[in-house]
Amino acid sequence: MQEIKNNILSTLTLTHMKYLMLIILALIFAGAVISGCIQSSAPEQNTVHTPVVTDTEKKPVPQPSFSMSDIYLKNTYAFQTEQQIYVEEVRVDNASWGIRFDVVPLTDDVIYSWFEMNVTNIATGSTDTLGYGRTNGFERNHLVPMYTTGLYKIEMRGNRVKVDVIFAKRNP
Repeated sequence: MQEIKNNILSTLTLTHMKYLMLIILALIFAGAVISGCIQSSAPEQNTVHTPVVTDTEKKPVPQPSFSMSDIYLKNTYAFQTEQQIYVEEVRVDNASWGIRFDVVPLTDDVIYSWFEMNVTNIATGSTDTLGYGRTNGFERNHLVPMYTTGLYKIEMRGNRVKVDVIFAKRNP
């Protein structure tokens, strides 16, 4: 065994060992760069990062279209502060009815303008929440079909808006 070691050492001169070590180090470095452990040290350039745009285009949402006839409630409400609340009760006697409300912001900064209407069927306890601003979007004109008769409690609140509200039968 000692003889084999001496033969190998004698055949490998110091120069050969230097080249072998350089090749081994180059292979280790190349493996580290490929695996992502070491990044190139090229100077960074000032780049402008544009955000990834996901499908944010507004797609047209089909809006209901109908006309209204016999009116259950028609009124204009103005909300100057968040503490204002209006409560109405309406008895609906036709299953084909709807709600229309049109919002007019009373300030140029619409971030402070909002409106929310909770329409509760007193017999069933089910509530529909409709509105403008905050989490409801900024569509000013709403036309909502409704399908159940009964006594309804309408609770409205808002801030810096004027709202025209109509509850009426729907025409086919």
